[in-house]
Amino acid sequence: MNISRTDVDALNAEVTIQINRSDFEPQVNSILQDYKKNINLPGFRKGHVPMGMIKKRYEIAVIAEEVNKLLREKLDSYLKEEKINLLGYPLPKESESPIDWNSNSLDFAFELGLAPKFEVKLDILKKVTHYVIEPDTKMINEQVEYIRKQYGKLISQKHPDKGVEITAQFRSEIAELEKISMITFENLKSKKVIDDLKNQTTGAVVSYPVKGMFSDEDQAKRLLGLDNNKWDLLKKENITLEIKEINKRELAVLDKSLFDKLYEPGTVTSEVELKDKIKEGLKKQFEPQTEQKLLNDITEYLVDKTKFDLPKNFLQKWIQSNAKEEMTDEQAKEEYQRSEKGIRYQLIESQIIKENQLDMSFEELKDFTGSLVKNQMLQYGQQPDEQQMEGIISNVLSNQEETRRISEQLMSNKILAFFKENAPLKVKKVGFDTFIKEAYGKA
Repeated sequence: MNISRTDVDALNAEVTIQINRSDFEPQVNSILQDYKKNINLPGFRKGHVPMGMIKKRYEIAVIAEEVNKLLREKLDSYLKEEKINLLGYPLPKESESPIDWNSNSLDFAFELGLAPKFEVKLDILKKVTHYVIEPDTKMINEQVEYIRKQYGKLISQKHPDKGVEITAQFRSEIAELEKISMITFENLKSKKVIDDLKNQTTGAVVSYPVKGMFSDEDQAKRLLGLDNNKWDLLKKENITLEIKEINKRELAVLDKSLFDKLYEPGTVTSEVELKDKIKEGLKKQFEPQTEQKLLNDITEYLVDKTKFDLPKNFLQKWIQSNAKEEMTDEQAKEEYQRSEKGIRYQLIESQIIKENQLDMSFEELKDFTGSLVKNQMLQYGQQPDEQQMEGIISNVLSNQEETRRISEQLMSNKILAFFKENAPLKVKKVGFDTFIKEAYGKA
């Protein structure tokens, strides 16, 4: 058996494997002898079927199977020994003439797509902005107000008024609406509706035209749980309110009792410390959004600025051969165009991982899985012990799809941490509204 490689160019190569009859004939003869011993054919006793008949029926199929096994084994070992960095897997090259399985030697050719050589330069990332959201005073004060409302007291009122919460059953047949929501006069625009509500009490059923009733239509849609189509229908009609409760909310006092309910007792002792804790919590809350934006921007920038060629024609063939359903040349070309950026970033990412030894260990994967499980369970007030955690982690990692998803998440975190530590990113501290405007072009 002989194997040779011919480089077509820097990105394409051919491997030719010559298999001699002596490479597979002993195994083929052994298999055919087993067939002779065990096969049952009408008119012959078991084990007495003539070898000529066995060969006529089965020899070509057995040769083909054994040759294919040899090809896979030889090609795999050759690629590993030669340390050839491939894109996709080798594609069999079509022969101009049919295979003569009775020949003394058989030649097979495979097309290879070679990974390009390139350099990843981190200094090109100096124009990428790493946003850090700094919660402003207004946002922090709103959170303080929300906490005081959440932990405050509800005092029943006879009639609605400014600052009073009205819990009502909202109904509309045309919009298929049947929902209990809470509103205040701040949610309403119509003075006529507000004046009328001031005279109502618990249990009252009232009906108002929706057009011009609410101060903010988007907010009204959220309160009522309506999509745009149903909202458009409702705007032309009246909406019915059955008043369930009328309450004034007495804000909680900012004292030790409240602080100890919110945080570990003794860790917050003043309003200033409360605001510091809130600020810290908001920054953590915004972090996933800013980090995803950063990773997206780095990915786009590296793909755009790291120049290298790809074996385009080979990859189109590879996509076509790998498709679950039959694909035309044009469809393969279109799929390649959709996939090209992803292929480029995978190559860049692989090189960064290899050059900077960012590969993950199984212990890292276990620890990361444990942190994900623990955080999820804490949301439901559960705190599993060490033995329970081991069992849960083992169960999660026994699922291949979950293991793949968690591995990708961990690697994404490691790569982002690498960029933040090593790339000359432009750090910019902004408020949340500024971040949304600058990052996504939305006011």
